[in-house]
Amino acid sequence: MSNNKGTSLNLSRGDFLKTLGGSGVALAASGFMPEIAQAMAKLPTRRIPGSGERIPILGLGTSRVFNRAMSAEARAPLKEVIQLHFAGGGTLIDTAPGYGKAEIVVGDLLRELGATQKTFIATKVRTDGREEGIESLNESFKRFGKTPLDLIQVHSLRDWETQLPTLREWKAAGKIRYIGVTNSRTRDHDDVVDVISKEKMDFLQINYSILQRNADKRILPMAADKGLAVLINKPFNKAKMFRKVKGKSLPPWAADFDCKTWGQFFLKFSMSHPAVTCVLAATGKAKHMKDNLGAGMGRMPNAKERQKMIAYWENL
Repeated sequence: MSNNKGTSLNLSRGDFLKTLGGSGVALAASGFMPEIAQAMAKLPTRRIPGSGERIPILGLGTSRVFNRAMSAEARAPLKEVIQLHFAGGGTLIDTAPGYGKAEIVVGDLLRELGATQKTFIATKVRTDGREEGIESLNESFKRFGKTPLDLIQVHSLRDWETQLPTLREWKAAGKIRYIGVTNSRTRDHDDVVDVISKEKMDFLQINYSILQRNADKRILPMAADKGLAVLINKPFNKAKMFRKVKGKSLPPWAADFDCKTWGQFFLKFSMSHPAVTCVLAATGKAKHMKDNLGAGMGRMPNAKERQKMIAYWENL
C-alpha cells in the first residue's frame, strides 16, 4: 500500500485501472467497500491538522459536471464515477448549493449506494444574511440526511463576516464537524489572506495549479502556519491546461515519479505541495476518474522535480 511519503506500489497503474474498469465497478455496485478494493492499492492520506483525522489526497469535485443530471440515464455515468472514487480509496466529495443540481444529485446517489455515512461530504453556503444562510444550511442537511455534516465552507468568501459565526455555532452544537472558506479566483487572494490571518477555522479551499501558482506566495505558507487543512480547486483550470499540451508528449522524466498522463502531471504538481491536504478534481467520466486516481498512486515529485515541472511547463 502506498503512503504519503512516496513509496512505490506493488500493484501497477495499468493493473489498477484494468481492475477498476471491470470487476471493481461491478463489485462497487453491490457494496460501499468491495473486497477487490481492499486488495488494491488505495489513495494515500494526509492529516487534517486540527484533528489528526486523515483524508485521501484526491477528492471528487462536482462543479459543472453533476449540475444537470436529473434522469436515471443521465445519472448513471456519475454513479459509476462515485463508485470508482470509492473503489480507489476516495472518501471526500465536494459540492455546493451553487453548483446547479449537484448537491441534490450527490445526495441522491449516495443514498442509492448506501454510502452517505461513509462519505466525507464537503459542501458550502453562499448567500447574504444570517437567516438566508441558515435556510441554505438546512436545505443542505435535508439533501444529504446526515448529521453532523463533515465540512461546510463559506463559498467564495461571500458574506463571510456573517456566515462564519453561524458555522462556528453549528459546529459547537455538533451539527458540523469542520468549517472553512473557499476561493477560486487569483484576484481575490488578498482577501483570502485577510480572512485566514484573523479568523479561526479548520479548512481552506483555494485554486492552485502549475498554471496558477499565486497561492504558493503567501496563502499556502500561511495556511500551514495556521494549521489549516487545504483543499485545492481548479487543478486543471477548467481544461485550459490540456489545450496547451494537446499533441505534446510528456517529458520522459515524468516516469520517475510514476506519472503517465498530462492529467496526472497536473494533479501530482498540486498534490505534492507540502501544505496541500487534498486536491479536488471534478469529472463526470469514468475514464477521467480512473486517470485521476492514478495521480494519487506511486511517488510524488520532490521539490527539485517540482521546479523541473514548472520550467518544462513554462517552455512549452
